[in-house]
Amino acid sequence: MTQWNNFTKGFLKENAVFVLFLGLCPTLGVTTSAINGLAMGLATTFVLVMSNLVVSIIKNLIPNKVRIPSFIVIIATFVTVVELVMKGYAPALFDALGIFIPLIVVNCLVLGRAEAFASKNTVWTSVVDGTGMGLGFTMALTVLGATRELLGSGAFFGMKLISGDAILLFILPPGAFIALGYLIVLANMLKEKTT
Repeated sequence: MTQWNNFTKGFLKENAVFVLFLGLCPTLGVTTSAINGLAMGLATTFVLVMSNLVVSIIKNLIPNKVRIPSFIVIIATFVTVVELVMKGYAPALFDALGIFIPLIVVNCLVLGRAEAFASKNTVWTSVVDGTGMGLGFTMALTVLGATRELLGSGAFFGMKLISGDAILLFILPPGAFIALGYLIVLANMLKEKTT
C-alpha cells in the first residue's frame, strides 16, 4: 500500500463513521451543528495522530501484558492536552462538546488504530494513517453536523440561511440517527461508483 492509499483510505474506503461504524457516540452526540462536528473531529484527529506517533515509537518497549493499558495512558495524555487547550482558548466550544472530549480516550477509533495499526507499523506510516483516518472522521462529523444544522435550524456553520422554522427533529437525537442513515447510504453509493 502506498502512503497516498494509506492516507486516503480514511475518507471513504475505511471511513470510521460511514463504513466501520466506529466512534458513533460522539458522532451522534455532538453533531448538532457543523462547527461542533468540525471541532470534535479535529480534536480526535490530533489525539489519533499523536497517539499513533508515540505508540509506533515505543511499541517494542511495551510488554504484551500491559499493551492496551499503556495505549490508554498515551491516548489519555493527548486528550488531556486537547481538553486543557480547548478549555483555555475556546471555552464556549469546550462547553458545547462537554463530556465527549474526555470520552475520546475510549473512542474505539483511536484505540483501534493504536492497537491494529500503529503497534505494527513504522512511525511515518502510522502518522500518515492517523492523519487520514482522523481527517476522514472529521469530514464525516462535519458533514453530519452541517446536514443536521441545515435541516434542523436552517443554518450552516451558525449562519442562518433559511428564514423561519426548519425541521426541529434533525437537531434532536432521533434526527442524528435519521441523518446518519441517509449519509451512510450516500457514502455506500459513492463507494460503489468509485470501485
